[in-house]
Amino acid sequence: MYPTTKVAVVQAAPVLFDVAKSIKKIESFTKEAAAKGAKLVLFPETFISVYPRGLSFGTVVGSRSKDGRATWLRYVESAIEVPSAAADHLATIAAKYQLYLVVGITEKSNIGCSLYCSLVYYNPKGQLMGIHRKVKPTAAERIIWGEGDGSDIQTYTTPFGKIGGLICWENYMPLARMKLYEQGVSIYLAPTADSRDAWVASMRHIALEGRCYVLSCNQYITKDLYPADLPGIEDLAHQEEVMCRGGSLIVDPLGNILAGPLYNKEGILYADIDPSEVVRAKLDFDVVGHYRF
Repeated sequence: MYPTTKVAVVQAAPVLFDVAKSIKKIESFTKEAAAKGAKLVLFPETFISVYPRGLSFGTVVGSRSKDGRATWLRYVESAIEVPSAAADHLATIAAKYQLYLVVGITEKSNIGCSLYCSLVYYNPKGQLMGIHRKVKPTAAERIIWGEGDGSDIQTYTTPFGKIGGLICWENYMPLARMKLYEQGVSIYLAPTADSRDAWVASMRHIALEGRCYVLSCNQYITKDLYPADLPGIEDLAHQEEVMCRGGSLIVDPLGNILAGPLYNKEGILYADIDPSEVVRAKLDFDVVGHYRF
């Protein structure tokens, strides 16, 4: 079978609206994880370079504001294209530390200015393995992100099993999950912006349903991290100081929590992944095997 491997999930905030500084922070955490022996490092949803929590972009049904368009401009400027120099920097980090690097980004289309909530995968040689665009942005996210078409819901083969993932509330979409199960996912990645207690229950359910390891990570965000000169900053006036408390965790194929959930601080969670546990867990339940109808 496959060797036992250490994996890591990073709970942190980017440097909001700053691509270069956010990538620098990615390298710092990746270096730390690599020093601890991690061979796979996962970063949260839209870590480059902001999940724009609390911002309205000046929108209500039927109209948009001038100030909201200024917020949008700032957001577009903090997104990245793939390929680009910024994306190449992520590839260099993966190669430098010789690990699989998976990062949530705000992806800007190479044609036009449409944005997507995406997940990029790099291998230890610094090669782009693939990119997944969130299929269905949730609620007001639809104002700022386009929809993926689902064709990139894929797994990728590694020496320690197949990895693949969905972003935030995509994980509540049974058919999207099933597409990963059908491809034999054994390490299921779930970067998110959801810090509710119910999220932990969902991650444990997915581990039990798919008989796979589940790695979920979130940002830890406080209001003072937003730039003071950001257009639309007044939207945050009534927000709590801690805007997202985190809740990152790692779960085994029988639903047992191996690390986390981590709340109210930045940090890295680690766990040792034993791919044979995936096989053992399928003795009594295999959603694409004897439990399929």
